[in-house]
This record gives sequence, structure tokens and C-alpha cells, in this order.
Amino acid sequence: MKKIKIAQIGLNQYSHSGEIFDTLVKFPELFEIAGYCLVEDERETCAHKIKHFGEYPELTLEQILNDPTIEAVAVETDEIHLTKYAQMAAEHGKHIHMEKPGGADLAAFEKLIETVKAQGKVFHIGYMYRYNPFIREAIESAKRGDFGEIYSVEAHMSRYDKPQAREWFNTLPAGMMFYLGCHLIDLVLQIKGAPEKIIPMTFSSGKDNITSPDYGFAVLEYANGLSFVRMSGVEIGGSSRRQLVLVGEKKTLEIQPLEQGLTQEEAALVPGVKYAMTTERTERTLNEKGKSEKKHEKSAIFCRYDDMMQAFAAMVRGEKENPYTCDYELFLYQTILKCCGV
Repeated sequence: MKKIKIAQIGLNQYSHSGEIFDTLVKFPELFEIAGYCLVEDERETCAHKIKHFGEYPELTLEQILNDPTIEAVAVETDEIHLTKYAQMAAEHGKHIHMEKPGGADLAAFEKLIETVKAQGKVFHIGYMYRYNPFIREAIESAKRGDFGEIYSVEAHMSRYDKPQAREWFNTLPAGMMFYLGCHLIDLVLQIKGAPEKIIPMTFSSGKDNITSPDYGFAVLEYANGLSFVRMSGVEIGGSSRRQLVLVGEKKTLEIQPLEQGLTQEEAALVPGVKYAMTTERTERTLNEKGKSEKKHEKSAIFCRYDDMMQAFAAMVRGEKENPYTCDYELFLYQTILKCCGV
């Protein structure tokens, strides 16, 4: 099997740049890592993350872009810069894995999509829940019609952030809605498609006298019901209350928490493995007497980024078609901005 020669462009302060590089390192049979480069002011803002690069060589951006043997890049800068560097990579004919969701400029994102299409290269965005086993199964089940008519999708994704992170939300359109809401909007669109109307609601809690939009809520209106996404940066225990609920004609499915760390017993089964976790789901159906019955399951152990980066490798090698087309990614991005009130 031919290895994919890849380099990473940038680090981000509050997303998954270190974890993505660790995952590339984890699969030496798939990836030959050429090195990395730091852009913008990352040597200062992301100093604590540079350790992820270990002994791999630091390159310049020009060295990465102009080396034809480097066929793929992971673009992992802060969100606001993502489209800018992905555009450079696209213009140089690279396959691209990019942190979600892209920069804040719709016209720039549209140009990126046009360039990627023209180059015919893989464009893969790091929406991690696309590779969560129970979420993936739920979406596939919904598309098969197992739920019957789906009336609503409810999605929560909150956490408790330090003041510095909540100040940083001001760099993004609508703060938390852009930063975390993008994950949830992706799930709603995959299940329900395009909404007829979007009602964005973004607020600041004012905690610590910080005025950034650290609370987001958006209603997506459909002909047969309302779906919503909700996220907060000031919710104690918010990470453990992340959930996805599908309310259908034939059953209701709740996935909660979307991800959770391993118990001591589970960790002992995979010693030293990074980013390992599980998820849980509860399915409710009606029995012959019309009464609700529930079935609860816990997933097998999975590593958050493994399937994502393995899928990217398969796409680059032509073994797998990206199910998320450029047109879908543009539609998703446009919807995210609408949910942000842009």
C-alpha cells in the first residue's frame, strides 16, 4: 500500500489540531509525515501544543505548498484562518483535510469550493460526529426509513469554558453557534434536509463581564415540525449532557452522552491509547399494547479521530468516495451562517 505523504498547516487554540497530528502519527502504514508549519501567531498562542509535533521537521508554508511529493495537507489553524490556508492548498493541488467549519467569509468559502472542484482533489472537513458509531448508525437508520416520518431533531453540545476561551468567541460569527453549533447543524441537515425557515438566537451570559456570544440557539423549521440546536459555554457539566434526539413516527432515539471518557475498567482494556471513548443510546418504541418500551445500549470503545483520518486516507487513495460532496459542504456552511444570524 502506497503511503500518503502529508504535512500539517498550523495549530488551533481550542480545536483538534494536536489530536489530528497524533492520529496521523498513529497510522504510519497510511501516512508519511513530511512535517508541519506554523502560521499566523501560533508560536505564541499555541505554544502548549507544539509538543504534539515531536521530532518531525518544521517546514515553511512555501516548502509544503511547493513540494509536489506532499500530496495532502491537514489544515488546522484557528477557525478564522481555515479557508485562507485551505485555498492556498487547493490552488497547489493538494488533497485537504480541514478543521471545521471554515473561516467567516462566505465568498471566500465559495471560492474554495470552486477551486477544490476544479482540481478534483479530496476536500474533507473534520466534523468528528460523522464518525461517531451510534450517530452514524442513527443517520443511516433515518435514511432507510426505520423511524418512519421524523418530526424533530434536537441537538445539544455545551461545556464550561474558561474566561480566555469565551473572550476568544468574539473572533467568530455568533461565537458558540459557529464554533460548536456547526457540528449539530450538520447532523440536523443530514437527517432532515434543508429547513423552510431558520430562527437564530445568540446571546451572551455576561459571566465574568465577558460580552462574547457564549450561548447559541437556533430553530430550524420544517413542514412537519421544529428541530433545534443548542450550545453553551457556561454550562457546568455540559459535556456530559451533550445529546442527539430523533423523534420519529415509529420510535424515539436519544444518544447521550455523545461521547464520554472510559471507566478504569475500560481504560485497562486499551492501555496507553489516546482519545478512546464510548457513547450510549436509548431507543423507545411502542409495544403491542401501545405502551412505551425502551432499549439501552453502550457502544464498544472507539477512538474519536481514527475512523475520520482512516476514511480520509481511503478517499485520497481512491478506495472510498467522500459521501459529503463539495455542494453539501457549501450548503452546510451557508446554513451555519444563517443560524449565526449572518
